[in-house]
Amino acid sequence: MIQKTLDVSELPPFSVSNDDPLWWGQMLMGVIEVMLFAIMIAMYFYIRLSVDMWPLPGDQLPHKLLPTLALVPLALSFPAAWVASEGAKQDNRGKMLAGLGLNLALAGAFLAMRIVEWHSFNFEWKADIFGSVTWTILGLHTADIIGDMGFTLVLFVIVLTGKYAQKQRLGVHVDSIVWYLVAGAWFPMYVVIYWGPTLVGAPR
Repeated sequence: MIQKTLDVSELPPFSVSNDDPLWWGQMLMGVIEVMLFAIMIAMYFYIRLSVDMWPLPGDQLPHKLLPTLALVPLALSFPAAWVASEGAKQDNRGKMLAGLGLNLALAGAFLAMRIVEWHSFNFEWKADIFGSVTWTILGLHTADIIGDMGFTLVLFVIVLTGKYAQKQRLGVHVDSIVWYLVAGAWFPMYVVIYWGPTLVGAPR
């Protein structure tokens, strides 16, 4: 029996594009993260259907102004991530620094607004089921935001010091897909947390 093999010795070790296996691996990891958030949303509504009043008595409706304003820097972070990605493809250090730096600043503004908004809650995660599911969704998403900000910061420092090559540029490109998924996942969760109690809760 004759076995055929492919000669891939001439293929480059890295490709700063969507064809690279690392990009696809990170994409699939991101899909898993998004599915986790989808499960959290399903859990939210499953729990809501098991009680007569939502939020539960004593829980204040989450304020909408600050989290709604926080959507602005989050939305602006998408083009910032795109600029960094395009800079990586073009081996353009200036674009990478601008995109990564702006992405960090906008993500930091979003995170700061979220932390301030948390202090307006009159319920803790351990108070009742409404508090538990709300804080769980916020906590998991915040952990992802902080994690990707750390990854972006490391890449920013590497590019800033000039010690970057094709492998590091691939990291910048891959970082963009992570941010698209993590940041994009927040928009439906925002609707659930801040408008869900009004849409599917008892009148107050």
